[in-house]
Amino acid sequence: MTDRKKLRVLVIEDSEEDTLLALRALKQGGIDAAAERVFSEDGLRASLLRQDWELVIADHNMPGFNSADAIRIVRENGIDIPFIIVSGSIGEEQAVALMKSGAHDFVMKGNLARLAPAVERELREAMNRRAQRETEAALVSSERHFRAYFEQALIGMASTSSEKGWLEVNDALCSMLGYSHEELVRMNWAELTHPDDLDENLKLYDRLICGEIDSYTIENRFIRKDGEAIYVRRAPQAVRKADGSIDYIVAIVEDITERRRAENNEHLRNHVLELLTQGRSLTEILEAVVQGVEAENTGMLCSVLLLDSEGKHLTMGVAPSLPAFYNAAIDGAEIGPEAGSCGTAAYTGERVVVEDIRSHPYWKNYRHLAEQAGLVSCWSEPIYGATQKVLGSFAIYHRKPGIPSKADIALISSCAKLVGVSIERKRTEDELQLASMVYNNSSEAMMITDERNRIIAINPAFTEVTGYTLDEVSGRNPGLLKSGKHDADFYRNLWNDVKTRGIWHGQIWNRRKSGETYPEWLTINTIYNPDGSVHRHVALFSDITDKVRTDELIWRQANFDLLTDLPNRRMCHDRLEQEIKKAHRGNSRLALLFIDLDRFKEVNDTLGHQLGDMLLIEAAHRIVSCVRESDTVARLGGDEFTVVLSELPDSTHVEKIAQQILEKLSAPFMLGTDNAYVSASIGITFYPDDALDVEQLLRNADQAMYLAKNAGRNRLAYFTNSLQDRAQQRLKMLNDLRGALTSSQFRLYFQPVVDLVTGKIIKAEALLRWVHPVRGMVSPMDFIPLAEESGLIIEIGDWVFREAARWISRWLAHVPGDFQISVNASPVQFQSDDSSIDRWLTHLRELGLSGKHIVIEITEGLLLNADASITNKLLKFRDAGIEVAIDDFGTGYSSLSYLKRLDIDYLKIDKSFVHDIASDASDMTLSEAIVMMAHKLGLKVIAEGVETQAQKDSLLAAGCDYAQGYLFSRPVPPEEFELLLKKGEAGR
Repeated sequence: MTDRKKLRVLVIEDSEEDTLLALRALKQGGIDAAAERVFSEDGLRASLLRQDWELVIADHNMPGFNSADAIRIVRENGIDIPFIIVSGSIGEEQAVALMKSGAHDFVMKGNLARLAPAVERELREAMNRRAQRETEAALVSSERHFRAYFEQALIGMASTSSEKGWLEVNDALCSMLGYSHEELVRMNWAELTHPDDLDENLKLYDRLICGEIDSYTIENRFIRKDGEAIYVRRAPQAVRKADGSIDYIVAIVEDITERRRAENNEHLRNHVLELLTQGRSLTEILEAVVQGVEAENTGMLCSVLLLDSEGKHLTMGVAPSLPAFYNAAIDGAEIGPEAGSCGTAAYTGERVVVEDIRSHPYWKNYRHLAEQAGLVSCWSEPIYGATQKVLGSFAIYHRKPGIPSKADIALISSCAKLVGVSIERKRTEDELQLASMVYNNSSEAMMITDERNRIIAINPAFTEVTGYTLDEVSGRNPGLLKSGKHDADFYRNLWNDVKTRGIWHGQIWNRRKSGETYPEWLTINTIYNPDGSVHRHVALFSDITDKVRTDELIWRQANFDLLTDLPNRRMCHDRLEQEIKKAHRGNSRLALLFIDLDRFKEVNDTLGHQLGDMLLIEAAHRIVSCVRESDTVARLGGDEFTVVLSELPDSTHVEKIAQQILEKLSAPFMLGTDNAYVSASIGITFYPDDALDVEQLLRNADQAMYLAKNAGRNRLAYFTNSLQDRAQQRLKMLNDLRGALTSSQFRLYFQPVVDLVTGKIIKAEALLRWVHPVRGMVSPMDFIPLAEESGLIIEIGDWVFREAARWISRWLAHVPGDFQISVNASPVQFQSDDSSIDRWLTHLRELGLSGKHIVIEITEGLLLNADASITNKLLKFRDAGIEVAIDDFGTGYSSLSYLKRLDIDYLKIDKSFVHDIASDASDMTLSEAIVMMAHKLGLKVIAEGVETQAQKDSLLAAGCDYAQGYLFSRPVPPEEFELLLKKGEAGR
């Protein structure tokens, strides 16, 4: 307590040392005390007459005098100050009896840290009692004084009728119960009282009404408007008429919820700890926790679920108030990010509050169970052990929606901690029992020596490991097991640790009786006598021959590729780092080659992964055959390899090796009865010319490899600074692209599609343009691939569709009813799990548009290996009336099978065929064939890139239906396109 003079404390204690300890505990708790110690009845009476004390602290048992006598004497003198008992041992029944006789609290001497908080609390209680007495006196003496106090009091006050109805209430009481003044006066205190507390309250009230008593004080629970139960101390006082009948009743109501909950929690904790000391089962202990919470909190249904040994499933601990079918259904439930409240709490290690199970996504798999069980809300707290490992979850259910209050949070948190302590305590006991069994039945070898290091005991596992029996080793020095593989320094250091620290553990080589040497893991512990001298040495050891072999295997698996037996990515990094250090020390150069097999995926797809693995093994052999033994060849993963060439004589040496690798990898691969052909793209970078660290060298070589691949494959390329510059520019463009949509930098342009016969605009293709604030207009050839690689194309494509729909909705007033806008869809949009297609269809309905006004343009490559998800999306378009066009038809792997299998409506002839159609007979023939085939299949044909009248005439002669290109119009902003629509046709 701060800002207060020294507290006047009377200490009733026969031990001066215990008195000092108690005063020190008060001091540490922030209470500065001026104390006097007495230890007899006479001394107590004299001290009470001599000094006006503020606090009494009394030992329970003293020679010829105890705390009960002290309480009686203090109360006989009419002194009402806090009286706290401090005892070394006191039973619960004794403590309760003393509390009833007038003690306010008790603190165990072994837990004096509780003394200062208890004093603080009881001093506040004393102040409240004084305030209550003063209030009651004021009520009797002055109605005016009562009215002022009534209105301004910080504690609840009310006047009630004999029928229990509120006549008047103050603001503090309204705030305490959560009702407005108008709501509260329409109720009576009986209907707000907790049902379990009502009978005792009514008995005292009836005695007040009939005149047996004029006042009483009672602690009971009220139910707030929000359903929460709070503890209150009520002090009703009867105001009677002249004839003795009740006029009205004045009551003081104090919220003591925090104190009572703390007391209940402390009582529950003590009860659980008592059960633990009694050796009760974990189930009994957990039930005590759950029942303790439910008894004090009406409406709460609690459960404890325990995490299994694998840490993946929750098993039933206790949940006595939940239905048996519900408990059976969730027993063994898997934890996860959306596995109900408990499964999610155990998975994330964080509290999960679900206000309404009926709508929360975490409960989608358990909602029917909760509904059947009548459970509506659930708050779950992870249970942690001392090592911060999640042990399970503690949950509180309600039959109505709700979120926890601060008190509820404190309750669920404290209960989870209490359960965690209980679980760990019981598990520790089980582990101790298990340890005893292990000691008696251990498969680990044990040897005990005396203070002079002579063997006095062994277990059966010792004989099994070493071959020696007890008769053969009894009284001998353990040195008989030495293998000869360790020198004198090894044993000197070993025994130095044993003598100085009492323990040594490590790997050692020993010799069996047969003469065979073997590795063992040895631990030597020292047992000391009370005087600190050595009593015994206990040696535990196990044969780790298999472990040593396994460690070697694990190391190899961690550092070498299992398929090719080459160093893996990790070992490659390590070797490259070592070679860089050597090159730095020797002022020499090294080269890093990054090799990627060309078209390896086609081998896997056509011949299968087994033959693909055979090809990778053979490729590894071919690469290794091209380099020196001192060089490193590694497989990074998939079809990627690296070669580290160190101590280079000159750069031409590197190129010769790279060319040799290209030649060997381009030779046919005999894979059983099949032949496969691949080539390689190689990127080359040098240390220290291009970079000084491992990561940068790998990035450089990777960039150079992609340069070789983009240049046509089956070739090598050297890293240059321009490659790095392009990579950085590409990264900057990608960063700019991420903000382009939110910054409204995208625009849609529209290019008309005309009917070749009538020349009328009957369709248009929506084309995306990026107007960068610095770069200006960015070519789609530059940013579309980036958008696809990064996945941004999904969000951008969604914007394109919505924007196109917005414009066509506007233009329908100026065009025929069958007018269409074509929207390009990226393969990435079809291959992702994004549900944008469903959103598109919903958007069309919201705009009142029919699907017939939209055409989706896709590429042939999408349909080459179309799986069910892609075909399902195409079917959604068909069902919505949206037509589909194949863009750039003829430039990819054209196949009549997918045209027949899927609902395709248009083919778009690529502009590469249109360019020379008027002068090249083969292009004309090919175009005629495409048109004829399409018409036979019921498809329409659109020609792209039409720039001249001759091209238009040739296409018309070939029977082509529609065309688009610069002859008619370039792609133009929507405002310009709207003018073309109103005109009705495009062209020069």
